[in-house]
Amino acid sequence: MKLAILSTSPQCYSTRRLREAAMQRGFKAKVLNTLNFAIDLKQAEPDLYFRQKPLSDYDAVLPRIGASITYFGTAVVRQFEQMDVFCANSSSGISNSRDKLRSLQILSRHQIGIPQTTFVRDKKDVLPAIERVGGAPVVIKLLEGTQGIGVLLAESVNSAKAIIEMLQSQKQNVLIQKFVAESKGRDIRAFVVGDRVVAAMRRVAQGQEFRSNVHRGGRTEPVTLDETYCKTAVRAAQIMGLRVAGVDILEGKNGPQIMEINSSPGLEGIERSTQLDVAGVIVDYIAAQVDFPEIDLRQRLTVSRGYGVTEIHIPEGSEYVGKEIIQSGLRDKDINVLTLYRGTIVIPNPRSNRQLEAGDRLLCFGKLELMRDLIPAKTRRKRRPEVQDLPDLPVADEVHAESGEFATDSLPLDKG
Repeated sequence: MKLAILSTSPQCYSTRRLREAAMQRGFKAKVLNTLNFAIDLKQAEPDLYFRQKPLSDYDAVLPRIGASITYFGTAVVRQFEQMDVFCANSSSGISNSRDKLRSLQILSRHQIGIPQTTFVRDKKDVLPAIERVGGAPVVIKLLEGTQGIGVLLAESVNSAKAIIEMLQSQKQNVLIQKFVAESKGRDIRAFVVGDRVVAAMRRVAQGQEFRSNVHRGGRTEPVTLDETYCKTAVRAAQIMGLRVAGVDILEGKNGPQIMEINSSPGLEGIERSTQLDVAGVIVDYIAAQVDFPEIDLRQRLTVSRGYGVTEIHIPEGSEYVGKEIIQSGLRDKDINVLTLYRGTIVIPNPRSNRQLEAGDRLLCFGKLELMRDLIPAKTRRKRRPEVQDLPDLPVADEVHAESGEFATDSLPLDKG
């Protein structure tokens, strides 16, 4: 395997460890400065130049894109994707995770815990927004801050309002977030590679500092996560479109709360804390994917007109409950079951005599027209009608909030 590591800091710990791990395994690895690329676009021939010369062939790319070069860095990764080179993290996944608001918007429509958060621009909305997240103290975050920079704790409503107005006057976009008091200046960094958590550490803030980042002086200790935390971390990374990610989790009283997902997580803190070869695990994973790549079924299997991939739910009382797959009649309708999800169990290519149960989810490929009636109806969120005091309107008039509807976004399919 020939691996390209995209990094502007070839001497930093993470970049050096990744290159060393690749070379120890007999692979070729080269660190390429992301800013030294040129992107060439022409019909049917996407290409890249590096330092004014055509780029040689690579089997895989491991992006280490810093926050300061997100736009150009993701453009380079996107070009590798167009050239069919395996990228450990997708360009869209990097973009999604880099924007705190966008990442929380994506996670908020799934059953994953996140701290209650609000985003406002109008000064009149600041105080109601603080009340909606539970009042002071609140955490105030810049949308694109990293390593704890741009994260502030406001102890009172007045100080929160003053901080927000000051930041907005400087054209800064900020989030207002519920302060998870029970975390007590602690959080967990779960390092996700593929479909598992390969290492985890707890970070503890020191002194009066509430931020637990290592760059802020936080102390680290290895930790073994239970199934709930592992599953939450992996799902969050997959939903974001990342194969390699550092998932920061708060230990809330109601379970794990995803605080942030990092697409270029540092290795120094996690390796020194856990004494694990995380760099080696990343390289092994990339090598396995190059030899046996994941296939995006939504792209590969929808080339035939009228065919596609969708998920079919088997609810309580369904005619399919208790029947074997072969007896369900799905195959007669030209519908093939690719994967069966039963609770936390994933069954790829289930046998034809597998009996279906209530609550099963079937990832299927087939004729879209025949599968349409089997897809659960989209649920519409209902809101309680509200009456507002509008003195300039007749007393009899009422203003009702319309029902909101969740928009769909494309999600990465779990492998196998």
